[in-house]
Amino acid sequence: MGQTTKYSHIINYIKSLFPNQDFIPLHEPRFIGNEKKYVADAIDSTYVSSVGAYVNRFEEMMQDITGAKYAIATVNGTAALHMALLVAGVKQGDEVLSQDLTFIATANAISYIGAKPIFLDIDRKTLGLSAEKLEAYLQEFGRKIDGATYNSKTGNRIAACVPMHSFGFPCEIDRIAAICQEWNIPMVEDAAESLGSYYKGKHTGNFGLLGTFSFNGNKTVTCGGGGAIVTNDEHLAKLAKHLTTQAKTLHAWEFNHDYIGYNYRMPNLNAALACAQLEQLDAFVKNKRELAENYKNFFEEVESIEFVSEGKDAKANYWLNTLLLENKEERDTFLAEVNGSGVMTRPAWTLMHKLPMFEDCLKGDLEVSQWIEERLVNIPSSVRI
Repeated sequence: MGQTTKYSHIINYIKSLFPNQDFIPLHEPRFIGNEKKYVADAIDSTYVSSVGAYVNRFEEMMQDITGAKYAIATVNGTAALHMALLVAGVKQGDEVLSQDLTFIATANAISYIGAKPIFLDIDRKTLGLSAEKLEAYLQEFGRKIDGATYNSKTGNRIAACVPMHSFGFPCEIDRIAAICQEWNIPMVEDAAESLGSYYKGKHTGNFGLLGTFSFNGNKTVTCGGGGAIVTNDEHLAKLAKHLTTQAKTLHAWEFNHDYIGYNYRMPNLNAALACAQLEQLDAFVKNKRELAENYKNFFEEVESIEFVSEGKDAKANYWLNTLLLENKEERDTFLAEVNGSGVMTRPAWTLMHKLPMFEDCLKGDLEVSQWIEERLVNIPSSVRI
């Protein structure tokens, strides 16, 4: 018998959901479909780089899944967001509104352009960008000039807004989109974690000018490394595809380029894996939602720990199941005990404004973000087989 600790009952329950495992990861991939078949087919075709049938099929599948008119395959989710911001018109010296509680890739992609993120608070219910705080910031500092919005504090153009659907929970994205439209600010959704999530019946990533997704090894659907941009704007779709393929103009043999381009297109090998995984998306999300329901029922009987559930207008993929502890001390005790037992758990990301490269960035009132950071824990969320 192992030593009884404060959280033994939780550890034992999680282990019962993932039996016969000495170590339970936070989120591991499941390759139980056509993955090996499609990858072998891509190898046999000799098209293993950025040209191949599976890259095209992947884009068509993403259009079908999200409902977007166009999809562009990229090498990873960060590249997708970088490119989406570029084609949305963000330039060096601009400012981009986003949220303080997010993965580093959101802020990094903004920074690649030479733009500056402005970190706003999140919504307590959705863990995503707060529509209320966004509207309040723009009312205080936004100035409309010649069809664009400028920051009265800095004089810089506010060129985009990037809400992120944290852990697969859709944020109040329709309200955020409406605020952005009112202020003539392009909205680029960071939907990296929310493939298979819907808000008011519409897939995430499809509410703004562009949306981006990640297919990293820890995502609901993975191809090792991969990303995608979705949009309903034909011009932006063509431009994004052109720029991600080194901006090479069409010619039978000559190498001509008309922009500074990027080597951002997803290789056919990765796309083959992605296509096999996308075939299983519905089954994976169903499985993960069943796991979330089990967790929800269990934690209803546990005092002082809140299980985070989707909002009334949302259908979440529950990429990472999420708990809120009483305070930072309890969070740290939980993390130490549970990780020490061979069950992988993780806290929220360090808030962006606390990182040295972003400490001088503008920020709003971050009361909720700081409250959540001190309490949030993610627990094992893999598809169970």
